Amino acid sequence: MGIVHHTASLSPTKQELVEAWLPSRSWAAGRRVTGKVGEYRFDDPAGEVGVETILWLTEDGTVLQTPLTYRAAPLAGAEEHLVGTTDHSVLGERWVYDGCGDPVWAATLVATITTGGTQAQMYIEQDGRRVDVPPRIVVRGSGSHDSAPHVDRVDAVDDAGPVTTVRAGSAVVEVARVVGTPLGDGLQLSGSVGDTGEETVLAVVRA
Repeated sequence: MGIVHHTASLSPTKQELVEAWLPSRSWAAGRRVTGKVGEYRFDDPAGEVGVETILWLTEDGTVLQTPLTYRAAPLAGAEEHLVGTTDHSVLGERWVYDGCGDPVWAATLVATITTGGTQAQMYIEQDGRRVDVPPRIVVRGSGSHDSAPHVDRVDAVDDAGPVTTVRAGSAVVEVARVVGTPLGDGLQLSGSVGDTGEETVLAVVRA
């Protein structure tokens, strides 16, 4: 469960950070973001790193998927995965990374998929009580294992088209950067994206 600082401001905003970063990604192919479709979040068990995946609509109707992590300090050795920094009016300066290069993101995704989990419940604090924030995208893993592979390192290949492949410990993760791109075999993270209600495979994991 995670708290949403609904009155906080970000400078630059998440969209501004992503828009400045996308031209460096081959899978974005010059597309321009027009707005947010929705997002889903996972909990960092240590409670230190924010883990969020945002889906963006572009001018040509394509939906792009950007896993992001938010940290209070730089992640050592992950300079190539830095999306940018932003000033959070409550939390202070935050370092924003492409999640595919962050082991905390990989660990939470692999755990969710292999154990059949779902996104974290978000809430706001209002008048001294917690109020649930309904998710705009509901995701669920297809696995049924009691535990997940340990992930303490990642190696991401992000220049091979619309799918990013991440070696996450003993697991291999494929992420559809362009939502709807077919992925390989494996346990799946699926979600309902857009107004049709149809399930879309967003990521897969295999040993």
